[in-house]
Amino acid sequence: MPTVLIVDDDRKITDMLRRTLAYEGYDVVTAANGHEALAKAQIHRPDVVVLDWLMPGIDGIEVAKLLRAADTTAILMLTARDAIEDRVEGLDAGADDYLVKPFAPVELLARVRALLRRTEPIRDGEKPLVYADLSLDPLTREARRGERVFSLSPKEFDLLAYMLRYPRQVLPRERILQDVWGYDFGGNGNVLEVYVGYLRAKTEAGGEARLIQTVRGVGYVLRTE
Repeated sequence: MPTVLIVDDDRKITDMLRRTLAYEGYDVVTAANGHEALAKAQIHRPDVVVLDWLMPGIDGIEVAKLLRAADTTAILMLTARDAIEDRVEGLDAGADDYLVKPFAPVELLARVRALLRRTEPIRDGEKPLVYADLSLDPLTREARRGERVFSLSPKEFDLLAYMLRYPRQVLPRERILQDVWGYDFGGNGNVLEVYVGYLRAKTEAGGEARLIQTVRGVGYVLRTE
């Protein structure tokens, strides 16, 4: 079974999550602070890290950045901070998903299952995704616009890969949020606009024509103007 690392300085939450995940058959490792989390992540190589944001010493944001720089472990951020700016900060730090306290254990289990599905190994034969002069290689995670190579955060990669799988198809906001983020983000689509802005800045940085078009009142479509 997959290994889940729980990182939280609240022992009650840690114990509850440990029992919940162990009951579902997961191998569970716990850590009470950021330093311990980094050490145990290196030893146990968890498939998912359930990471509290507010901790003494190294907080969850810094832990997420360090984990993301060293590995591709899926990260589920836990926090009481639910402003859209906080969610974006957490995702930018390297988190793959975001769960606001208080939460129902059944929802956390669903999020963990979704993260494990999305981080399954890519098939060796999977080909690069290409539309016009934009390409994305799922194996090397290299993004190109013509000959120009640019880097993407994990969530930017997921969003662009999703759009490249459905070129010229109008994708509703709700469908993108569900398929890329795994849930509807509390009904607030602002985070999607933020990430579309990030992708446009990177895909158009060399003066290239826009490919990610807005369909007012509906969503987005990847197509030439």
